[in-house]
Formats: sequence, C-alpha cells, structure tokens
Amino acid sequence: MHEISFGALRLKIAPTVYQPAEDSFMLATYASSLTGKILEIGTGSGIAALSAAAASRKNDVIGVDINPAAVRCASANAGFNGITNAVFHESDLFSEVRGKFDTVLFNPPYLPTTREEKLALEQENTAYDGGESGLEAFRKFSHGVGNHLFLGGKAAVIATSLGDGIRKSVRELEERIGPAQILMEESFFFEKIALIEATLK
Repeated sequence: MHEISFGALRLKIAPTVYQPAEDSFMLATYASSLTGKILEIGTGSGIAALSAAAASRKNDVIGVDINPAAVRCASANAGFNGITNAVFHESDLFSEVRGKFDTVLFNPPYLPTTREEKLALEQENTAYDGGESGLEAFRKFSHGVGNHLFLGGKAAVIATSLGDGIRKSVRELEERIGPAQILMEESFFFEKIALIEATLK
C-alpha cells in the first residue's frame, strides 16, 4: 500500500489502483475550486473527487470507476480523511450514473496502446490504455457527458500532446458540448499534459 499527501488529504493507494501523478494533481487542483454537484469518472484513488468534497461540505460528490479495487480504495480514503459528502461506486463510464451535475471530471486513460502493450491485469490496463489513438475512452466519455450536465455545466478532462491529443480533445469537446478552453498545461520531457474545460450550451 502506497501513501501520499495532497494538500490536507492523506491517501492510501492499493497496488492495482492508478498511482496519482502529475495529471491527477492537475485535476485535483481544479477540483478543489468547485462547488455544487460533482461527478468524477474513473476516480482511481479518489484524489480529485475528495479534493472537491473537502473544498466545501455543501458539495455533493460522486466518484465512479470500472475497477472495484479503485472504488474500495477511494471509499477507504474518504473515511480515512473524515469526508462524508463523497460516495463511490462501480460504473463503466456513465453506465451506472443517474442525474445531472454542475461539473463532470475525467482523467482518461490516454496512452496510445497497441494490443502488444496492454497490461495483463485488466483492472490495471483500464487506467492506462487509451487504445491505438489514445482517445478511445475519451471519445466514449464525450458522447455521454452532455446527458449528465446541467445547462451551463462544465466537463473538465486531462489530455496529452501525444498523438495531437490536446488539439483533438478540444475540438471533440467543442463539437459535443460547447466552448472549450485549456486552463492548465504542464510540459515534460516527452509530452505536455493539459486540463481542458468545456461548457454545455
């Protein structure tokens, strides 16, 4: 069990759950400024959802993940941090999600992945595998997210420059939801990651 701190949060991360990295911290930083009803798709350790919940006890936060180990991990982290306004359950993207939200968060698996590169353990593979384009999970998300946003609600996603993913993600969000903008960017040796926010119109 790996343990990290983020702001006032202390998180324990199981071996088969995505280990928070720069992309997670970027989304969690954004989440800590949110108010209202908030949904995180692919919550992993719960870092972004719990950041949103910790920002205000008035926030109503749901985190979902296809990986049952992630749901258990995020739920345990809520208890570990004394957070009662965030709940977690299993869902394949929006399959078990009901209702509309002020903000929907997603840090998708965005690594372009060939069949030979897939991880043997399916639970771990879903956290990294973006398909050959790197955008497969993101595109499924973009098709469904508008159904779960209030008018004027926001979708916030992480994208990578690999495979021109940032530009393609902005364009897809604008086509599916409404105006989109890059709010944060961070450069690394081999890629740039960005947080993109789109508003439902």
